[in-house]
Amino acid sequence: MLTWQDIEKFVTHGNPPAHQRVVKTGLQWRSILPNDVYEVTRNAGTERPFSSPMCTHFEPGVYACICCDTPLFDSTEKFDSGTGWPSFTQPIEANTVAYFNDGSMGRMRVEITCNVCDAHLGHVFPDGPAPSRLRYCVNALSLKRKS
Repeated sequence: MLTWQDIEKFVTHGNPPAHQRVVKTGLQWRSILPNDVYEVTRNAGTERPFSSPMCTHFEPGVYACICCDTPLFDSTEKFDSGTGWPSFTQPIEANTVAYFNDGSMGRMRVEITCNVCDAHLGHVFPDGPAPSRLRYCVNALSLKRKS
């Protein structure tokens, strides 16, 4: 189980290597992604809170990256954070998500991206439920649920 100390270590010393990489140009991503998905995943945008029913759906399944189909989160780690974005306590594997310092918005946060294709997912915070205390706050537009 990952902890906030693990996240801080990844940010400071580097992320674990991904099993594979998917690399496309901006034009290639733009040609295959809808505009709103492109804005969130390739330009680090943020969807409006409470804009997706994914926040309150808890069906069994796996949540994969919308860009490269990499499994990122399992529904057993999903919880209702009340923030307006889907939230999880752990990724499926330690190396599926990458972590970076993000000083935008006038405060320091930890940005999370897909470690395979670099799609912006959202941010992780140390205020989630026990036992990990992690809250992966993810844009629903960056995910697709698979059965």
